[in-house]
Amino acid sequence: MSNTTQTLSSGSPGAVATAATLSENASTTAWIAVLAGLIGAFMAILNIQITNASLLDIEGGIGTGVDNGAWISTSYLIGEIVVIPLTDYLSRVFSFRRYMLANAILFPLFSAACAFAHDLGSMIALRGLQGFAGGVLIPMAFTMVLTKLPKAQQPFGLALFALSVTFAPAIGPTIGGYLTENYGWQSIFFVNTPPSLVMVIALYFTLEKKPMQLSLLKEGDWAGIVTMAIGLSALQTVLEEGNKDDWFQSPFIVKLAVTAAVFLTAFVVIELTVAKPLVQLRLLKQRNFGVGVLVNVLVGVALFGTVYILPQYLGQVQRYNAEQIGFVLAWTGLPQLLIIPLVPLLMKRFDARYIGFVGISIFAASCFMNITLSLDSAGDQFFVPNIVRAIGQALVLTPITVITTAGIAPSEAAAASGLSNMLRNLGGAVGTATLATVLTKREQFHSNIIGQSVTIYRDEVRDRIGDLTQYFMAHGVSDIAVAQHKAIAAIGATVRRQALILGFSDTFAVIGTVLALAAVVLLFTRKIQVGAGAAGGAH
Repeated sequence: MSNTTQTLSSGSPGAVATAATLSENASTTAWIAVLAGLIGAFMAILNIQITNASLLDIEGGIGTGVDNGAWISTSYLIGEIVVIPLTDYLSRVFSFRRYMLANAILFPLFSAACAFAHDLGSMIALRGLQGFAGGVLIPMAFTMVLTKLPKAQQPFGLALFALSVTFAPAIGPTIGGYLTENYGWQSIFFVNTPPSLVMVIALYFTLEKKPMQLSLLKEGDWAGIVTMAIGLSALQTVLEEGNKDDWFQSPFIVKLAVTAAVFLTAFVVIELTVAKPLVQLRLLKQRNFGVGVLVNVLVGVALFGTVYILPQYLGQVQRYNAEQIGFVLAWTGLPQLLIIPLVPLLMKRFDARYIGFVGISIFAASCFMNITLSLDSAGDQFFVPNIVRAIGQALVLTPITVITTAGIAPSEAAAASGLSNMLRNLGGAVGTATLATVLTKREQFHSNIIGQSVTIYRDEVRDRIGDLTQYFMAHGVSDIAVAQHKAIAAIGATVRRQALILGFSDTFAVIGTVLALAAVVLLFTRKIQVGAGAAGGAH
């Protein structure tokens, strides 16, 4: 196997990447390895969202309540977000090939095991293990793009990685909804098996064998690992459960928030002072990387936020089932398959910063198109905004990723990958929790405002109560008092539904504003050369 096809393995990532950048084109073997790694990243990100459209069916299948069912998604996210920053270190300890193959095998096994979970406890444990294995596949794929491909081909590799990051969340509810409605919720946990089999075979024959370096276990930043794992787990739980438990009104949330603050503060202090830190936080001092990661976090808020908010709207307001929700969201994903591969060609002609700026602006515009929702806003009305969003998203992540990795030394590619991917996912978690709270508070606000106008002192309200009372009496209610009570309840439900619609409109406005901020922040990065990924340069 040639130097070009070598991957980031124990001991010599810099030499490998340098060898790759000296060649004009990566070998077929290198491309097979990269594409196999991207399959893993796609499946891992897909599984963040694939259960969301089917959560009610899963909750019924394992016999748990709606409140507890959220842990089915939360446990996966906790496992994923904890392991991502560990990946660089563990891949050096056990060798890149062994660690990648082990997790590529464990991921579909834990996924299939979820289909046989019989209660909430076993489902949470298995989903956590699945996330812990799947989380490895995301930064490993990113690292392979930066270390196995020459500089000129990195933008195309990063475009394919961007496709997995943006297309997978968009198509996840579509796949999950279709399988659940037609084959039962258990089927969604077997969707990983065929792609994972292809990935494992390809990686087995293309990744070069390297010896393990178990001696690195003695040098591990164990204080950093422990504080990070506890802090991130506590923070993720606060974000996922906070809105449901009314945030700091809950003693459980307060305790977790204090735990997260203490351990994450200790983690940052440790990482900035130890000789061999687990996470290279100092990379954030590099202008393009620091600003690029901030933009990535803000875009992560929008990426995860829109995939969370739109299904909620379609389910709660329009009463769509999982399959119907999936088909609406599909139009956010499908156009990206056509557009994202063309982005590297645009980057050869235009400044990557401006392409990213335009993409984020289009993404923001698609959100602002949804701020005038009404009872008539259903699947068809989201077709155009979703197409616009797909165009915007397709133009966003590739330029941002290329800008962020410009100037990163080859030896730091894996560390940069872990930090960038962790913070983007964390941004998504923070964004989803924030948007859930915004939705709740704005619904309450609008309900109070509308409620002030809908009183029995208004002739229109009294007339409406009278009409509804007569309606209920004509349809089987014999007691006038009961019919009147039903009429008042129906008006109250109408008020709540209208308030909920206005709350969703406000939430889309918040997402659009976050994206507008991200577009402006992106312009503070330095101009880069075309194809300048890891080992590339910024001006």
